[in-house]
Amino acid sequence: MAIKVGCFALINPFSLLEAQLDQIKQWGFSCGDLTDNSDGACLGVEYGFTALASLDSNPFDIKRLFESRGLELSSICAHANLLDPAAPSRYGTAQIIKAVKMAGAIGVKHVITAEGEPRTPFGKNLSTAEAIFSIAEKLYEPLRFAEDYGVKILIEPHGHISDSVELMGAVLDKCNSKALGINLDTGNLWLGGGESLEMIEKFGSKIEHVHWKDLPAEMIEKRGTQFGCGMSLTALGDGVINIQAIFKALQKSGFDGYSTLEIAGEEAVLKSFEFLKKLGAV
Repeated sequence: MAIKVGCFALINPFSLLEAQLDQIKQWGFSCGDLTDNSDGACLGVEYGFTALASLDSNPFDIKRLFESRGLELSSICAHANLLDPAAPSRYGTAQIIKAVKMAGAIGVKHVITAEGEPRTPFGKNLSTAEAIFSIAEKLYEPLRFAEDYGVKILIEPHGHISDSVELMGAVLDKCNSKALGINLDTGNLWLGGGESLEMIEKFGSKIEHVHWKDLPAEMIEKRGTQFGCGMSLTALGDGVINIQAIFKALQKSGFDGYSTLEIAGEEAVLKSFEFLKKLGAV
């Protein structure tokens, strides 16, 4: 299978998930991810202005939502806070486990998470070793569930630990789970000071999904000081990241799975899609 390109399902503000999927299909994509989600109920969904999916919903309703539009569900996002102390108000271990259960029930192979940036003094004051321990501790039970459900949890560069190729390796070693892999985010990794080509060279066999972003030249001064950005307004090929070289390195490493555009704005999305198709994606 060739590298398959899907779309981030948060492209139309103040609209339901159904509207996001309708737009993704209209643009010609064949797949998309389940992006925004949480457990419990959401007022914004009930009143029609939020594209959030409940992790407590019937997983097969989510599957039918995608299938009714001729779309494949490529991954379930479960981006978490793995550095601050666990709390009922923080997206963490409990929500990742629910995402794994949902994915396993409907045959989705990948749940994507990240450590995020700490917000509390406790999280901000962790040493590097303590931060790695915190990530591994919070992923311990989700990874056990993932092994049993036949799902892979993919950790994405989105913080000062995972944006380092060396420290990403330390996390993989500490977790020591066959259910843990990597989601390569080309924009996040570059912005945090890392290099996609180095990540591919070292961990190519563990990269099982890709988030595509390119970033503008004005972001160069923020490199190494900002960790993660939800989406980019810059079309692939128009920014400072060598997307073509990354694409070819992924092909060389044997990557042939799903990927997702995290690009905002119709013109930038469609231009990015065409850019990747010219490189051989579908």
